[in-house]
Amino acid sequence: MMSVRHSEERGRASFGWLNSHHSFSFGSYHDPAHMGFGPLRVINEDRVAPGAGFETHGHQDMEILSYVLTGALRHEDSMGIGSTIRPGDVQRMSAGTGVLHSEFNASESEEVHFLQIWILPNERGLQPSYQQEAFPASDKHNRLRLVGSGDGREGSVSINRDVDLYASLLDAGVSLQHSIALDRRVWLQIVRGEVEANGLCLTTGDGLALADTAQVELIAAAESEILLFDMD
Repeated sequence: MMSVRHSEERGRASFGWLNSHHSFSFGSYHDPAHMGFGPLRVINEDRVAPGAGFETHGHQDMEILSYVLTGALRHEDSMGIGSTIRPGDVQRMSAGTGVLHSEFNASESEEVHFLQIWILPNERGLQPSYQQEAFPASDKHNRLRLVGSGDGREGSVSINRDVDLYASLLDAGVSLQHSIALDRRVWLQIVRGEVEANGLCLTTGDGLALADTAQVELIAAAESEILLFDMD
């Protein structure tokens, strides 16, 4: 099974300070046909105006990842953690029994552009926790670099779910292959660029769901950035 979620089909929200695209149902955007894929519940592409952001709000029983594309995102939470997330960083917050946090554009002059990702945890009521790791561009250049996993191997952020998250920066013409186990599914998100995946042409903002498929072959038609989720 292969199913494309085209960028222009995503839900949208615009509040002046925030411009957001939702791959799956989120907030006021509800589509019963797009409630998530496996444990992957949210992929929001957010652009936040300078100095603006999300005021303090709560989450519970969710693995929340932030992946910054441009600019800088300031995070503060009820665990006493304050950090700034920049391109190349992957941040994971396990909301567990409950956590309050805020997210603001760290700049007063430049927009911050990032992906917010929610993954359903393998169990409820976990202790809230936080992790942030940096992955230089050289680690992701023309290869699938593991940046998140259920066991935190290879220096990836640990996710309370059997999910392997890979990031890659591809030069035009480069091809990669990723094998998919019979009991696994894959979601491919085109962060930017143009990639052919198993013969399907995907562009910036597109997503591709794969199940009951042995392999995904990727060919970059232009300089591109991708995220690949290999999930239970």
